[in-house]
Amino acid sequence: MAGVVAAGWVLAACGPAVPAPSPAPSPDVTGTSGEAHVTAPLVTAAPVTTSVDLVWPDLHAVEGEPVITGFRSSVAPVDAARLTSSWRPGCPVPVSDLRSVTVTHWTFEGTEATGELVLHAEVADSAVAVFAALYDQGFPIRSMRLVDEFGGSDDASMAADNTSAFNCRPVAGGTGWSEHAYGRAVDLNPRENPYLRGTVVLPPEGAPYADRPQEPGVVQDAQVAAFAAQGWRWGGAWSSPVDLQHFSTTGR
Repeated sequence: MAGVVAAGWVLAACGPAVPAPSPAPSPDVTGTSGEAHVTAPLVTAAPVTTSVDLVWPDLHAVEGEPVITGFRSSVAPVDAARLTSSWRPGCPVPVSDLRSVTVTHWTFEGTEATGELVLHAEVADSAVAVFAALYDQGFPIRSMRLVDEFGGSDDASMAADNTSAFNCRPVAGGTGWSEHAYGRAVDLNPRENPYLRGTVVLPPEGAPYADRPQEPGVVQDAQVAAFAAQGWRWGGAWSSPVDLQHFSTTGR
């Protein structure tokens, strides 16, 4: 921001503008020879015009601390060209029924990040409300990227501890369509919330979390309640398999 000081005023350092000095008296002319004898120096104060650039401090950024922007989200049609691995002809939903959903979430490092899911248009808004609640709870999410970045492989996505949603694939251990194939399910922090069937733990790195310890990223009652408030049901309540990472709007 530039401030202009009017002519005839001088900007005082670290203080208000003060008047310029008044002109000195007229010279004292004496003698009879006609020569002017100047007994006082003539001082003329020229008008001063100054502009000052003021730099305002950033009141939000503190060195060494992240800038908090707050929860943000978006819901938009998804480009079929981005679903290189997760969608193909014959899937139970057309791409036109899917939406790209972006949300702000906390990381395990305590910073903010923006993640993206693909979900059915009918459940997109309720999912945004769920993740807004998780953000308010301070619940951390390791990664939230389209499963297409993992070649459509659910195993690779889980191994990366990636939270994901739409993927046109069969149900685990079966041949029928998974709820993920309809865009009506979310798998949350798979490593901290593994899939359990007998002695099988998926991903295998999730074994230390099978008993739901009180650790960051592990789904607890508060997160289950946040999903339930929007009509999403938890696979961790199943008898077998017990799918701790899985939430769906159908209960399947």
